[in-house]
Amino acid sequence: MAVTDRPLDRRPPVEAAAGPLAEAVDVHKVFLRRHGLMGGATPIYAVSGVNLTVGVGEVLGLVGESGCGKSTVGRLMLGLLRPTSGAVFFEGRNVNNLSPGQLKPLRRDMQIIFQDPLASLNPFMSVEEIIVEPLRIHRATPRHQWQVRVRQLLDLVGLPVSALRRKPTEFSGGQQQRIGIARALALEPRFIVADEALSALDVSIQAQILNLFMAIQKELGISYLFISHNLVVVRHISHRIAVMYLGKVVETAPAAELYLSPKHPYTLALLSAVPLPSPEAERRRRRIPLAGDPPDPSRVPGGCPFHPRCWMAIDRCAVEVPELRQVGSEGHYSACHLAEQTPPIDGASATQ
Repeated sequence: MAVTDRPLDRRPPVEAAAGPLAEAVDVHKVFLRRHGLMGGATPIYAVSGVNLTVGVGEVLGLVGESGCGKSTVGRLMLGLLRPTSGAVFFEGRNVNNLSPGQLKPLRRDMQIIFQDPLASLNPFMSVEEIIVEPLRIHRATPRHQWQVRVRQLLDLVGLPVSALRRKPTEFSGGQQQRIGIARALALEPRFIVADEALSALDVSIQAQILNLFMAIQKELGISYLFISHNLVVVRHISHRIAVMYLGKVVETAPAAELYLSPKHPYTLALLSAVPLPSPEAERRRRRIPLAGDPPDPSRVPGGCPFHPRCWMAIDRCAVEVPELRQVGSEGHYSACHLAEQTPPIDGASATQ
């Protein structure tokens, strides 16, 4: 039976006219790296001035190299971390100003799916206990309906009823991730952060889980912040994409436009590394290698943070931080002084 043939009862969605479902406004997050018991501390600038919105029923892809701050942004958007400055809003409410008691009801609407499915599941609990736990904590479903609800969720994610009594360690990685998805859906959330939810899986399993994410999103209208370093995966599921580098969002655009006409050198370099299905096109394409590694987030360079690795950089880039500004069509923003001069990507249509 197809996913779309297995509807779940759910609360009515928020109307799109009400504005963004989730929003980060000029969010900064600084961690302190301690140097021994008596030593000082070095600030780590994990997130610097990020502005993001996720609309009702929208999938926002968030991409970038490891360590750029993607996962931190995801946890900030859920209120799992408090920003050093700035604000995070959910349905128009400032999450950071809420007490634990006020925040708990919102937890039903905000869920997360982690990168490592096994590490996020209690190995001593059965699948039934794992999925029932959020129902019990939030008292979202009467006790006598728990079994029906759990079976609905297992059916939705494509797991047999026989999985109920088994432990997570008895399943494959793809099945474990399906359990994590079922748990996240138990409370009928409106917003899910999928934090590298496919990266720990085999490629063949990734396609199955990605299709599951897309089918569930289409059926239930859930908003996703879909975090990944895999630009091919993000392309297939996202309505819009935001690109991060060293704690900053350097480009945002509708998915199709970003892949066809990137307006930031870093985005262009990332896309140039995506393998093309045509061997002939792969041989002809121009790759853009990035020099060195990203800078240490405790020592962010002045000006544009990307300028030490950018082949297009000019003197201005080393001293002036570029603003995230609209370039090209509506909804396309780039934080680059030379955004209008970014060359087209070779073979961009092949990534579609």
